[in-house]
Amino acid sequence: MVEGLFRDDTAIRRVTGEAAVLGGAAYAILLQVAHPSVGRGVREHSDFTSRPVNRLRGTLTFVYGTVFGTRAEADRIAAIVRAMHTKVAGPGYHGLDPDLQVWVAATLYAGAVRFHELAMGPMPDGEKDELYAQSAVFATALGCPADSWPASRAAFDRYWAGMVDSIEVPPEGREIAAELFAPANPLLRPAVRAQRFLAAGVLPPRLREGFGIAWGPRQQRRFDRLGRVLRVVYPRLPRPVRTLPKNAYMRDMRRQAARNRLYRRPGRRSRSAVRLWWGGRTRPPLRRAPTPGGGRRSE
Repeated sequence: MVEGLFRDDTAIRRVTGEAAVLGGAAYAILLQVAHPSVGRGVREHSDFTSRPVNRLRGTLTFVYGTVFGTRAEADRIAAIVRAMHTKVAGPGYHGLDPDLQVWVAATLYAGAVRFHELAMGPMPDGEKDELYAQSAVFATALGCPADSWPASRAAFDRYWAGMVDSIEVPPEGREIAAELFAPANPLLRPAVRAQRFLAAGVLPPRLREGFGIAWGPRQQRRFDRLGRVLRVVYPRLPRPVRTLPKNAYMRDMRRQAARNRLYRRPGRRSRSAVRLWWGGRTRPPLRRAPTPGGGRRSE
């Protein structure tokens, strides 16, 4: 078996492979764009609100490929995303800013914990510590210095509380959320409504209000009832069912990579391959992003 960054028995593989974690997709996106610099960068350099399926595909390719891929796959995915972020720049933000990379990675970790526990019950502290340490890869894979990631889960909790208390949802964040939750494709609307409900149920109230999402006792009762049902039903599902999305995305990733010869010619990465991995069309500056030289990955 080809070696990856993590063994099968690690917390990050056990948790990230669960389909329940996908319930936190909108939660992570909203938290990300609640940061003014991230919201501005997304608004000015991405059209993912009009192509949400492609954006999800790109994000899950990065997450699953990093966690479950071979070392070569993880390195290549990270290099492609770094290349795209090189050109994501504007007043007050840059795609390679370590502070912004840490915030985005933090939302992935926090969302995974929150929705894993929603479906499976409380996570033991030891497993949560292990997952936290390993989740630094979502920042370091993109070139973020390892010491930018809070050194312990306790330090992260302080960082997280400070960020949640200080950020204000910018106009760009509200616009992104409004477009995200009103997809043009009617087939996506049931899934989007579900994601909106799940995100609203776990967002800090101040940020939920900042996005203009109405929430009251009735919605809270429905959310609590959903959690109780999930904790009874979801853990009893067969493991292959719970890991079906992860396995499907990994197969798709490898099929598309082979079709684009992505791993065979590391020095000649096409623009179509970049679009494939990041999940669809990007604005012209991103399509012209150069490919960086392969750097060593921090773990």
